[in-house]
Amino acid sequence: MSDAKAVWIRDPLAILADGAERGLVVRDGRIVELVPAGAVPATADLAIFDASEHVVLPGLINTHHHFYQTLTRALPAAMDRELFPWLQALYPVWARLTPEALELGATVAMSELLLSGCTTTTDHHYVFPAGLEDAVDIEVAVAKRLGVRVLLTRGSMNLSQRDGGLPPDSVVQDEDTILADSAHVVAKHHQRGADAMVQIALAPCSPFSVTTSLMRATADLADELDVRLHTHLAETEDENRFCEQMFGCRPLDYLEQCGWLNARTWLAHGIFFNVDEIKRLAKAKTAISHCACSNQLLASGCCPVCDMEEAGVGIGIGVDGSASNDGSNLMQEVRAAFLLQRARYGVTKVSHKDALRWATMGSAACIGRPELGEIAVGKAADLALFRLDELRFSGHGDPLAALVLCGAHRADRVMVAGKWVVIDGAIPGLDVKGLIRRHGSAARAMRAG
Repeated sequence: MSDAKAVWIRDPLAILADGAERGLVVRDGRIVELVPAGAVPATADLAIFDASEHVVLPGLINTHHHFYQTLTRALPAAMDRELFPWLQALYPVWARLTPEALELGATVAMSELLLSGCTTTTDHHYVFPAGLEDAVDIEVAVAKRLGVRVLLTRGSMNLSQRDGGLPPDSVVQDEDTILADSAHVVAKHHQRGADAMVQIALAPCSPFSVTTSLMRATADLADELDVRLHTHLAETEDENRFCEQMFGCRPLDYLEQCGWLNARTWLAHGIFFNVDEIKRLAKAKTAISHCACSNQLLASGCCPVCDMEEAGVGIGIGVDGSASNDGSNLMQEVRAAFLLQRARYGVTKVSHKDALRWATMGSAACIGRPELGEIAVGKAADLALFRLDELRFSGHGDPLAALVLCGAHRADRVMVAGKWVVIDGAIPGLDVKGLIRRHGSAARAMRAG
C-alpha cells in the first residue's frame, strides 16, 4: 500500500468505531471514509482487505517505556525490591550498556510492541555511559527500520551518588552536555505535523536524579524548541519523602517551581497525588501515563485513574521498562490496567472500553498527537487487527470485550501510516530467532560485567 490506491478494510468482525460496521477506507496514510452498515464505499478503484475474521482497533499508543531495559528482565539481584533499592541494584548493570546492546534492546522492545498492536511508542532513555552519546540516533534508526511511529525522549541524569542521588557517576552527564545534545537531537530528528514518524521530547529522569538547575533549564529549552516534556513523578512514597527532605515540598510543588506544570508535560505513574494536586494537574492540562504492570510488580501503588479523569486529567497507558514490567506488550497492559482499575473502582466505573480508550485516544492526547488513536475520517491510518481464533477466545460473545477480558496478546495485522508492518502475526524480514540469540548474548554480557 505504498502507492495512492485506496484500500477498503471490509466487513470487520468488530471495530472500535461508530458508523463503520462495514469497515473503513485508507488512502495515502489516512482514513478517508467510514463505511456504515448496508453501505459500500463512495471511493472508487479500491483494493480490498477482507477483515471478516478480525477485530479492528485504532493502533495502540505506548506513553512510557525504557527500551534498553529488555536487557535486564527478571534480573535476580533486582527481584523482590521496591523502587529505590531496585534502581540501586540495576544501575551498575545499566552502566555497561553499549551501542550494540542498545540497538538490540530497542529492536526487541519495538518489535514486541508492534506485535502487540502498538503503532506509536515513546521511549525514555536517560542512561548515557561513555560511548553511548548517540543513543537517540540508534533508536531512531531502529524505529525507521521497523516502521513504527515514535516519540523518543532525550532523557538525562546529572545528580549522581556523590551528589546525593541514586545513579553511579558513570551514567550521568553534566548540564551543559545534556542541554547541548538535547537541542542537537531535536534539530536532527524532530518532525512536525500530523504525518510525523519521529518526534523528540526532553525528559530528565526524575527529581531524585537531576538538579533543580537542569529541571528549569530543560523546561525553558522545551518551550524555546516547542517540544514536549516528560519525567517520572509521584511513583512512590519514597519519592515524596525525598522531595520533602531535599526541596522542602511535595513533588508536584517542585515540578511547578521548575516551570513544568503545563500542557507540554506528561508524567509517568502519578500514584501519590492528593485531591488538590489532581485538580492542579487538570487545570494545567498535564497528563498521566498509567503503568499498571510496573506499579504492581514494584508494589508502588495504584494510580487513581477514575478520580483523575473525573477531575479532567488526561490518562494514557504505558508499559514502562522491561525491567519492572518484564514485557513490552501493550495489549496485555490494557488488560492489566482494566483489571487493576476495576478492582479499585468497581464494575460500574471501569469497562473494557475505558481501558481501550486510555491506550488509544487517551495516549494520543498524552503525547500531543490528536490525529492518532481513533478510527475516524482524517485520522492517521494506524490500525491493529486481532484474530479471535485462539483457545483463549473460544466461546466469546462480544468480540471487542473478548480482546480485553480473554487476554489478547498478539495482533495478526498492524498498519502504520497506511502500510502493513505486521502481517500474519510477524514482522516481515525480522529474524526473530537471530534477534533473540544476539539479544540474549548482550544481556548475559551486561550481567557478567
